[in-house]
Parts: sequence; C-alpha cells; structure tokens
Amino acid sequence: MTVYVNGKVFTGRGETDFAEWFRVVDGVVVRVGRAGERAEAAPTEPVVDLAGRTVLPGLLDVHTHPAMMSTLTEAIPCLPPEITSLAGLLARLRTHQNLGNDGWIEGFGYDDAKFAEGRGPTADDLDEISCTQPILVRRCDGHSAAANHRALQIAGITAATPDPPGARYGRHPDGRLTGELIEMAATESVAAAIPIPSADRRARDLARLDRHFAERGIVAVADLLATEIPDPLTTFRRAAELGLRTRCALYYGWPAIAAAGLDDLSDADRTGAMCIAGVKVFMDGAYSNRTAWTEDAYPGSREHGMHTLTDDDFHAAVGWARRNRVQVAVHAMGDRALNHVLDLVGDQEPWLGDRPSVRLDHATLFSPAMIDRVNESRMSFGVVSHTIFLFAEYDSYANNLSADQFEIAYPIRSFYEHLPNTALSSDNPATAWADADNVFISVQAAVTRRAYNGADIGQAQAVTVAQALLLYTRRARTIAPLGAVGLIAPGCEASFVVLDRDVFTVDPDQIGHTRVEQTWIRGDLAFERGAG
Repeated sequence: MTVYVNGKVFTGRGETDFAEWFRVVDGVVVRVGRAGERAEAAPTEPVVDLAGRTVLPGLLDVHTHPAMMSTLTEAIPCLPPEITSLAGLLARLRTHQNLGNDGWIEGFGYDDAKFAEGRGPTADDLDEISCTQPILVRRCDGHSAAANHRALQIAGITAATPDPPGARYGRHPDGRLTGELIEMAATESVAAAIPIPSADRRARDLARLDRHFAERGIVAVADLLATEIPDPLTTFRRAAELGLRTRCALYYGWPAIAAAGLDDLSDADRTGAMCIAGVKVFMDGAYSNRTAWTEDAYPGSREHGMHTLTDDDFHAAVGWARRNRVQVAVHAMGDRALNHVLDLVGDQEPWLGDRPSVRLDHATLFSPAMIDRVNESRMSFGVVSHTIFLFAEYDSYANNLSADQFEIAYPIRSFYEHLPNTALSSDNPATAWADADNVFISVQAAVTRRAYNGADIGQAQAVTVAQALLLYTRRARTIAPLGAVGLIAPGCEASFVVLDRDVFTVDPDQIGHTRVEQTWIRGDLAFERGAG
C-alpha cells in the first residue's frame, strides 16, 4: 500500500477531472482524492510526495510497431530532421556496422519529399556504397523502399519478374529495374531474403524495447503488424519474461494468417498482457508516395493511388475475425479506401460488444459525411488517426493533397467531438520523424495544428491539451483490449507518469519538449530520468 500525494493528477476521466492524491494497493488504484480531501496514511504506509508535479495516466499508443522496431536494431536510422538529402542518406548508410563484410546493410526512415535532389535512392545510388553487399533502405512510410542490385539478385528479382499483387517494382523506360520497391509486397519480396534471427534473439530484441516505451510514458501498445516476426505471440510472451513490461495487443497481418491455414484462436491466445487482438488488412497505400486510394485524382495527375486488397480477401479476413472474436484493423488512408470499407461492412452486424469490431486506421481524408456514415452504420467502428503525419510529412501532403482535401485531412477535433471510439497514435517507426512516438510531439501538433516548419495544418481541427491527452488515455482504451489502463481511477492499474512540467499551462509551442520524469507500471517504478 502506497499513497501518492501533492500532485496535479489528471485522472483521464474527463477534460477537467483532476485530483491531488491517490492510494495504490498491490499495483491497483483503490482511491483517488480531490484537492481539500485529506490523504491519511497509516504510520507504516509509504508516502510518495509528487512535489506539485503533473501526473497523467500511463499513455497508450494503439497503432505502433514494436515487432518491426525489434527487427531494426541493426538498421541505420535515416529519419528527419537529421537526414534531409539523398547525399546525407548515402553518407549515413556508409556508417553501417556491416559495411565491408558480407552482411546486409539496412536503413529506415528516409523522406525523399524533403530531399533537395527531389527524389529518393535508386539501386545505382546504393551501389555507390557497395556492389557486393545487399542493401535495403525503407522509406519513412514503411510502404516503400529501395534496394541495390545485389539485394535484388539475392531476392531473385529480375527485369522479367512480374509485379507483386498490389505493389510494383520501379522500372526504367526500357524495363530495367530501378531498385525502387513501391508498396509493401514489393518491399517484403526483398526483405524476405534477409536472414531471420533465432527465436531467442528475437525475444531479447523485443525485451530491449521496455526502456524505449517506459521513458516515453507508454504503458500499453497495439502492434499493428506483429507478423513482422515469426510466431509473434510466443515471442512477445517470452519478451515479457525477459523484462518487457508494456502491455501489447497484437494484430496479425492477413497474408500471414491465410498462409498459416486460418487456425482458430483459443481463449488463452486472446487474453493476458500479451494477446492476439485482431487481424490487419491493407486497403490502400500511403499519401506520401501517392498510393493512398482516393476519390479525386492526385494534383497534376490522373492517378487515384492503389487499391491493394481484393474484396474476397477482405471478407475472408472479416469472417476469420468474427469466428475468433477479435477485431479487424483496416489500413485505409484515402477517402475511396475508407468509403469502400463502409460499403463492404457498414450494414453488417458487429460481433464484439466491449470494443469496435472494425478499426479504421490512419483515416486521413474524413469528411463530415463520412463521420455521419460511421455513426449511422450497423457495424461498430473505431477510428485511429494521427497528427504526427501532417506535422512531420507536411512537404508530402502539401504536394499530394488539393486545397479541398487538406481541409478534411486528419480532422482530430471532429473525431473527438463526434466519434466515441477514437484515438491518436504514432505508427512508429513508419513515420518521418526521429522521435515519432514521443506522445507530446503529437499532442503539440494536435493543439497548435502546425507542422515542424510552422506551416498551418488545419487550425479548425485543433483540440485542447486535455482533449489530446484523452485521445492517448481514456479514449484510446476503447480501441484495443489493453486491460485496465489509461485512467487513474479505483480498480485501474497503477500505471502512470510524472512529467517535468505542467503540460496544461506551458506555451503550446513548447509542449513537444515535455519529458517524462517517472513511469510507474502496476505500482512499480519502471523508469526514472537520470537514474541508471
């Protein structure tokens, strides 16, 4: 039993719901006290003085990628704001520890929209680093990549290789490969050639993410493509034994489930701190490389992006999720992709009562009419979106959205006001920013609606600090099965964070500089800045 006193405690129960103290027994909050309510402690009861600091519920990132993060432990980060040119990207890749031996050289995170050269890397560019070693560098959106000729050769990809379904290989006018890998199936056709680490190594790489999440105040996550690694549930549970304290709800990619034979789940698979929460499908691509599936053509073109999933596959995934009582999470950025999902399942009966049966993830172009469609549907939908995308990738969106489209891009205030099941998230590491899952950067962008360069990204869709934080706490907990987290309230886990400043009163342009001083998970101190 411990009493935490003298804090500015944002409970997460509402926009103005603050407390001054709370009591924890066996890792669970049992009482919360308001200002003026006396916090009496027994003579032997420990008391933690919060010294007037601001306390929040532990933060929830309901669309992120720890499995992918664990596979990038040896890859070179090439993210903005550090890397803003093709020359800088190539220079950074030359620092890879495998340069000069026979190992793969990997990088991730480049954003060619910020490159002065006006383009991303090609096989010829990467051959300047090495012609004998395979090189694969992933774009910031996680959908596209570039490989050198050696990597293409190892993967068995030649000019005669047909494009994968829902993706394509970049080609010169004469048909020769450029090394560009456009959309995920093309990227994975090369990535599949990279040697897979042992099961023990995979679990240890995952366990190392414990500090990453704790120092950001993140106590629970949803991994929206856990099948980036083999046997995800076993690996995550082993990582928990090795020290990963963050709760993880796992979403398996539909191709992986189909390839495995559509095995049914047990109750044990669906429960616990590490559990299978759903299946993920990709209805389209990304705005940054003009592969999101749109109603209107991209500015200056006749292209509408890419539809990357057949209706048969979508219905098969929904059927598997319904039978197994888990969610379907749909990657849908473009308005045409989102409308297509609503057309396909909007009139169907939901199968989950405690959370949305279908998640609409990314949800970039969302008009008021589309919000009405969601609310009028028989199906129960959750919407997970972002502010970090417009903040970090403003250059791409400015080029790829019309003025009318920009007006309805990432309408966070409309989501907050009109959709009960909605959340903000990071999509880390598939985001063009070096610290994309720093929640306070997303909160700043939600409050100011300004990009990294100060550009206006939709002032009419700004929310308050409290509203943005609720989208990372109480509102986020409606999206995925993450347990009793996201609130400081009786019966909830004592998972909370202590900040280095009062995020509710600082200059909004400084919110992104907020740092977590302490993270407590289930009543235990999991992280303290400056300690160890």
